[in-house]
Amino acid sequence: MEKQMDLAAWREGALAFEQALNSVVVGMPEQVRALTIAIFSRGHVLLEGDVGVGKTTLLRAAAQLLGGGYQRIEGAIDLMPSDFLYHAYINEQGQAAVKPGPLLQHEDALSVFFFNEINRARPQAHALFLRLMAERSVNAFNREYHFPHLTVFADRNRLEREETFEIPAAARDRFLMEISVKAPDARELQRALMFDTRFYDVDALVGQLPSGLTPYDQLNALAAQVQSTVRAELALQEYAVELWRVLKDPLAAGISLPEVDMSRLLAGGASPRGMAMLMRSARTRAWLEGRDYLTPDDIRTVWPYVVTHRVFLSGAYALQHERIAPQLLQAVLDKVSAP
Repeated sequence: MEKQMDLAAWREGALAFEQALNSVVVGMPEQVRALTIAIFSRGHVLLEGDVGVGKTTLLRAAAQLLGGGYQRIEGAIDLMPSDFLYHAYINEQGQAAVKPGPLLQHEDALSVFFFNEINRARPQAHALFLRLMAERSVNAFNREYHFPHLTVFADRNRLEREETFEIPAAARDRFLMEISVKAPDARELQRALMFDTRFYDVDALVGQLPSGLTPYDQLNALAAQVQSTVRAELALQEYAVELWRVLKDPLAAGISLPEVDMSRLLAGGASPRGMAMLMRSARTRAWLEGRDYLTPDDIRTVWPYVVTHRVFLSGAYALQHERIAPQLLQAVLDKVSAP
């Protein structure tokens, strides 16, 4: 029988993790809470936003707090799957040699792998990355490498369109959450980012955080216990199922959006896996709030982070995903009465 973990003590640790993240990025409490939920739900995270708004700082801070092995790779048009696995070079004897690439250097102690500007990479690289996220394993050097404690972070450059490739639907569905990061609007926070010199040196800012504050190699057991402990009453289950049904067929539910032909809007999405991930995230949120039961607010809070990137729109509507998808998701929440 597995040893039961002290969920109350771990909750205090999770809140300390969240507080530490908020100490290095300002004006992002909702995004930090979402990232914390994703990590303690054992899910992968895709960040998107403008250049220079703190995406990389946030991910590096999370990696520092988790401890374990950390690696990153830069998205580029010439990036190939082999670049993840090995590096070929000429050794001191002038002979060709091979050493493990960034994905393999820490083997099963790899905690965080960061794919920077994932949409700059070609589909071949996305294919390997898809298996990494789905199975936390890859094949290389005639053996299979396993990464049981791995969390994958990626960010997407949304400003530049040249030499970029849209992330396939299957790959996007493997991310538990997609979190949008924006610069703060509050005047005092903007002033701090401009004039507080501690924000000038990201290495020093992240380096001051305690390494391994949240032990990465214990999160799997913790997450499993949280998921089995937080209960969902029947009325809450019915509410969640109705959200899914309305999202799959909003036209039948009587939902309309301005300047949108609802009969032509959806191409797909809202998969069973996505809805299961929604409930995983909601349970973790309930635990962070100090409860052992779900409420509608738990679902509504994680709903946009878990579901938005799983709604695939048809034709020209796909080009307006950033505007239409949030409207649709809000309309679904407004349509379904909470218990």
